Amino acid sequence: MASYTAPAAVSSSLMFLFTKRAQTVNNICLLSRRCTAGSCCRRLFSSSVSSRSSSDSPGSRDILGHFERLVRRGSLATDAQQRYVLQRLALLQKSLNTYTNSTYLNPPPHSKDHSGQPQKNDAPAAETKPLPKGSQPPPPKGLYIYGNVGTGKTMLMDLFYSHVENGRKKRVHFNSFMLDIHKRIHRRKQSLPKRSLGKMFTYDPISPVAMEISSEICLLCFDEFQVTDVADAMILTQLFETLFKTGVVVVATSNRPPDDLYKNGLQRDTFLPFIDVLKEYCQTVCLDSGIDYRRLDRPAAGKLYYLTGEPGAEAYLDTLFEELALRQKSVTGPRVLRVLGRDVTLQKACGSIADCTFDELCGKPMGASDYLEMARIFDTVFIRHVPTLTLTLKDQARRFTTLIDNFYDQKVRVVLLAAAPLEQLFVQTGGEDERDRQLLDDLGLSDEAAERLTLFTAEEEIFAFRRTVSRLREMQTETYWVEGDRSYSGRRLKS
Repeated sequence: MASYTAPAAVSSSLMFLFTKRAQTVNNICLLSRRCTAGSCCRRLFSSSVSSRSSSDSPGSRDILGHFERLVRRGSLATDAQQRYVLQRLALLQKSLNTYTNSTYLNPPPHSKDHSGQPQKNDAPAAETKPLPKGSQPPPPKGLYIYGNVGTGKTMLMDLFYSHVENGRKKRVHFNSFMLDIHKRIHRRKQSLPKRSLGKMFTYDPISPVAMEISSEICLLCFDEFQVTDVADAMILTQLFETLFKTGVVVVATSNRPPDDLYKNGLQRDTFLPFIDVLKEYCQTVCLDSGIDYRRLDRPAAGKLYYLTGEPGAEAYLDTLFEELALRQKSVTGPRVLRVLGRDVTLQKACGSIADCTFDELCGKPMGASDYLEMARIFDTVFIRHVPTLTLTLKDQARRFTTLIDNFYDQKVRVVLLAAAPLEQLFVQTGGEDERDRQLLDDLGLSDEAAERLTLFTAEEEIFAFRRTVSRLREMQTETYWVEGDRSYSGRRLKS
């Protein structure tokens, strides 16, 4: 093979990638003096928890003290709103360290066989029942933190989560959480006995699934609470009402206040009771200082965002992929992923690196489960030929936002080749296409309902893509790229 020299832009990316990986997380944070909403601080929080020893003083477990030390060190900016939200979280943290929701569960009596001996109950603990309201003091109220993109909501939630010394806790992205719910519902329906001809029966698996979760955890933290799917909207009230009644404490982040969730969505009237339940069991707090910390200047990880019109852009990506592939103990070729019983084929991959086109990832019916499986396998993904995303391409835009949400949550690194600069990638034009019109006609919706549906679609896509742009900006920083290198960090996919 003929030798070649990597272009300067690619060389700078490679130099960063291969020389910075050995730095400690503490040094990473110091390089990024204002990483208030950044992933580097999240890792700093989790690593500090895992490294505690029995000789740690009680003050080292103080969430507010930890926050203040990070501010004094320069790893975080001084932000009065963040400190206020953290004070609320600190109060909740102290009540959760020794908290259990077992007292809110009412286990069924053991059945007995003909010998009078108790039988082992094969059904999961999910078949327990919530105790009647008022028979126990209420569980601690959770927190619903909302605000604009890049204000540090996820960072604060992760700081809180890392300091809660309770093994029965779970932190998950909202998309992943709902995906797990649908899987559990499907498993329960599949386990039902086959119905005899002419026999009919109804089975509602939502409450049993909620009970199953309540038997596993007492603290649920999830990121990016955003309801856009009518199927999710229809089950949330019953699901969370059962979770709350069985003592599960919820801490969530969102870009929207509770009253704006699923705004203008189809059949929203059936969703409104969920908002009331959420307000009853969670305190609502706004975090919006007007600063998107991802916009602040931070060292970039070389050049990772290329424009299709740039001379030699494709060759730059080819060179970068080949250089990264040299460090993989694998050969380059197609990769087949098995997701929920079906095959997803990627045309080009090598070890933990995938080289894909936008159409390959977002131009076909793929979803959170596919992107999570990719995030489990790959730590670096090239995405080529990203078009300018108009509202006419809302299906592809929605998949792209879901893709970036899941990659960001799992610290997957991306290199993009796009038709427009990042700030101009999403264009608020177009919207209704022939399929939309056919759907509205098939549903028999009035002109007023059709107008609300179009408004809902446009507003939600614009809102979600604003978050996507903010996250893609952070994903190009050196702190994000160093942390995302699994060969260095040994980091695994979040559950």
